[in-house]
Amino acid sequence: MQRRGQFRVSVTKDDLVFASAHFITFAGHRCEGLHGHNYRARVTIEGELDRDTGWVIDFVEVKRIMRRLCGEIDHLVLLPLESTRIGVVEGGETVKVAVDGQPRYVFPRRDCALLPIPNTTVEMLARLLADRLRAALDTAGVPGLTAIEMELEENFGQSAACRLTWK
Repeated sequence: MQRRGQFRVSVTKDDLVFASAHFITFAGHRCEGLHGHNYRARVTIEGELDRDTGWVIDFVEVKRIMRRLCGEIDHLVLLPLESTRIGVVEGGETVKVAVDGQPRYVFPRRDCALLPIPNTTVEMLARLLADRLRAALDTAGVPGLTAIEMELEENFGQSAACRLTWK
């Protein structure tokens, strides 16, 4: 008889990275300048062991999905679409960005990732990646999963993590 239980597996690899530019707004109407980070992702997935394979999830599948997710925002300017202060307007081949109604940047559209988040903080980016990974795993029909934790490092020793649970 196989015992049931909760297990946790983690994946972090040298290629689960992306280099992107961003800026964030702060309370008190402060807005930092455009700058970049070399982000590194680490994902931890919790769940029950699959009866047939003896694993929580296939590492190969997690790495494949995470490489795709990181690649979708690699070498792009990350722009939030749900900000109350940052306005992002697409127009043909360009994206115009205003902060508090004042023009700030114009970028080529091909160089931008327009993201459904309120600010491009490392916390919001970790949540976005966790949500997208969860959606991909749900679509793939991976059974027995109970939680995902996405840790995203924006600088050495400086990271944020987001934990999602299944109910």
